[in-house]
Amino acid sequence: MANVLPTLHTTIQHLKEEFHLIPEARKTILKQVGSYLQKKRNAQQTTLLNFICTHNSRRSHISQIWAQAAAYYYNVSDIRCFSGGTEATAFFPSAVKAMQEAGFSITRVKQQANPVYEIRFADTADPIVVFSKKYDDPFNPANNFAAVMTCTHADENCPLVLGADARISLPYDDPKAFDNTPLEAAKYTERVREIGRELLYAFSIINP
Repeated sequence: MANVLPTLHTTIQHLKEEFHLIPEARKTILKQVGSYLQKKRNAQQTTLLNFICTHNSRRSHISQIWAQAAAYYYNVSDIRCFSGGTEATAFFPSAVKAMQEAGFSITRVKQQANPVYEIRFADTADPIVVFSKKYDDPFNPANNFAAVMTCTHADENCPLVLGADARISLPYDDPKAFDNTPLEAAKYTERVREIGRELLYAFSIINP
């Protein structure tokens, strides 16, 4: 297991102890992610994952960041993770805060309506550059990637993701439903932990 930032390491240890909380139906989907990763690894090919949601503001960003961190933690090399939406908005502040609380180091490097962030999960790994974008933005891969659909709306409204060699439906409930309510912080934390738990599980089943 690779070394990650201390608070993040503690979060990961807790989430690993909660793998039993993942429903079997979800594990079946996560094994599809694992199978795709394993196939690329066995072929000695770089694995490209593009996590797609409607606005690229919450679930897709959280998934992208957790997947990249999980790959590093489990020493699964040649993995590059991206995210995008059917439209671009901005990485939502409550999602940023919840990821920071989980232990990620997040720095806003461009102050604008759609900010650009650098996100670190380990001192010895390059940061992830994160900003909201459409799924087919030039920043993202154009072919030979897995499209991982993190919301049902994007799944239904993107019946074809051009260039993808796999499509996996892995939807999560949107914490946006609790914005500006007393449950907002708790629901963002809940979603960050759920996505982290599941993606850590998906990477944990990869063979060297």
